[in-house]
Amino acid sequence: MLASSSSPSQAAPVGTLLREWRQRRHWSQFELADEAGLSTRHLSCLETGRALPSRQMLLRLTERLQVPLRERNRLFTAAGYAPMYAERALGDPALQAAHDAVQRVLQAHEPYPALAVDRHWQLLSANRAIAPLLAGVAPELLASPVNVLRLSLHPGGLAPRIANLPAWRSHLLARLAQQIQASGDPVLAALADELRAYPCPADDEPHAAPGIAVPLQLNTPAGLLSFISTTTVFGTPVDITLSELAIEAFFPADAQTAQALQALMAAETPPTPGTTTR
Repeated sequence: MLASSSSPSQAAPVGTLLREWRQRRHWSQFELADEAGLSTRHLSCLETGRALPSRQMLLRLTERLQVPLRERNRLFTAAGYAPMYAERALGDPALQAAHDAVQRVLQAHEPYPALAVDRHWQLLSANRAIAPLLAGVAPELLASPVNVLRLSLHPGGLAPRIANLPAWRSHLLARLAQQIQASGDPVLAALADELRAYPCPADDEPHAAPGIAVPLQLNTPAGLLSFISTTTVFGTPVDITLSELAIEAFFPADAQTAQALQALMAAETPPTPGTTTR
């Protein structure tokens, strides 16, 4: 299945879209033209609609601008070309190898928690170590589709148990802002507005210089657990689904957390609600 367009600017001319992406990247016409190997005049003609880019030229420009694959399809369509990149569900047989790779990564990370999310932070899959951390979360937040950021910061989610909520919230919102800047995704922009509206205690405590990363500190029946996180993405994807998929893996930030997670996994927890597995 090929990607479909849904943003308000989907019907805009290709030149307008090119200019929007150039401005989003804070590049001048001269900088982009030099990087893509064409004259500034030619680029100006492309942006104003006085010239139509060839398919190869459009591919070169979108690569230089690091336009997401979904949005590249929109530019190809606006220029009168067929979409170039396919979009398939992760369970599609064509993505079997990628699906299996995701599951292997998630399972191999146990007894530490890990999950896979799409471009809108919707939960796609998670390992067994996630479930014990969700005790007490409002059931409606675990109904599919589960949004991981909403689950984290909603007052009915993990937020009341996050010991360093102001710092963790700031970290997530900053990361989301970077995604919005990179993608121009209106769904992410609406999600950011929603998350910012959630209540959060004032952060009046003085902080020491930050360590290697902002931790997630979670109060649980097993005590205060502290995590640092990493993000894994597929290299050189040519499928939209894979290009937008990320694996969020959490590592123990101290020995007490590592021991507690090993003990929790010994309980053989059930699959996490809201996930999709084969």
